[in-house]
Amino acid sequence: MKTLHELEEALAVPSDGLIRDMRALDGDLVVLGAGGKLGPSLVSLAVRAIERAGTGATVYAVSRYGSASSRETIERTGARIVSADLSDDRALDDLPDAANVVFLVGAKFGSTGAEAATWATNAYLPGRVAQRYAGSRIAALSTGNVYPLVPVAGGGSREGDSLGPVGDYAMSCLGRERVLTHLAGTTHTPTSLIRLNYAVEMRYGVLVDIAREIMAGRPVDVTTGFANVVWQGYANEVVLRSLLHADVPPFVLNLTGPETISIRQVASQLAERMGREVEFTGEAAPTALLANAARCHGLFGYPALTLDQLITATADWVASGGETLGKPTKFQQRDGKF
Repeated sequence: MKTLHELEEALAVPSDGLIRDMRALDGDLVVLGAGGKLGPSLVSLAVRAIERAGTGATVYAVSRYGSASSRETIERTGARIVSADLSDDRALDDLPDAANVVFLVGAKFGSTGAEAATWATNAYLPGRVAQRYAGSRIAALSTGNVYPLVPVAGGGSREGDSLGPVGDYAMSCLGRERVLTHLAGTTHTPTSLIRLNYAVEMRYGVLVDIAREIMAGRPVDVTTGFANVVWQGYANEVVLRSLLHADVPPFVLNLTGPETISIRQVASQLAERMGREVEFTGEAAPTALLANAARCHGLFGYPALTLDQLITATADWVASGGETLGKPTKFQQRDGKF
């Protein structure tokens, strides 16, 4: 993956399991929030998987499309473009009907100081979407931030563990889950809630954040000394495949990689590959935001790309000046303020 085209192709390769699951789905697919950082690659993967499944289903890619480049990227996938502001009730009502819905809309960065707007996007809007698509299958992206910080040695939070969101962003995401759970029951809408942290590809993610610090000659903060990461292509696949598991009450799934990664160790590996020195600051805290994704891996297998492959690809990409999205994850934040 040395070029943007190669990266986009790698993100859009459907597995046999995904093709099989898309063949088992009836009806069209609507992707809400298709213009965000996850959306274009997920839409491309969905289109290719459906083409190979041979169902003839249409993929509708819905977004405000604030940038022409985002729209053009998705148009190239063959998806049907729908420009709409989901906060507008009339626009929401006018969206195409579909038996399957992927909900990717969310607000995180800039949420501090804009708490009311964050709650409106993360909790109120999902409820409106669930009402609009009552009876359809809905796969809604959530976050591992609904869990508390947990001891590093414990293997991460499991789906049935107690929740403890820190800060308004995380609390509003739990609000999203509560609202969707309520409406799943009252409107008989099969739903899956996918708690993702942290997706990575060569343009953004925890590994890119660390590699950019190394390239800039800044010390890497290891106070949050551990994290989870997962290849974005695998994350997209699991979100799509979770539609077949949507249920009432909702099917809940942690989505991340199999390892608890050491930030210090990963930074050292990135620096070595990049031919750079790395310095560190801070001391690793005994807790971190960690999730156990054993249930996910049992259902859908392991990510196609290993951690070592992701480290190598990220180091080469950043060192060669490859395009990045300029959207840091802020995985180091321990106070829930984004």
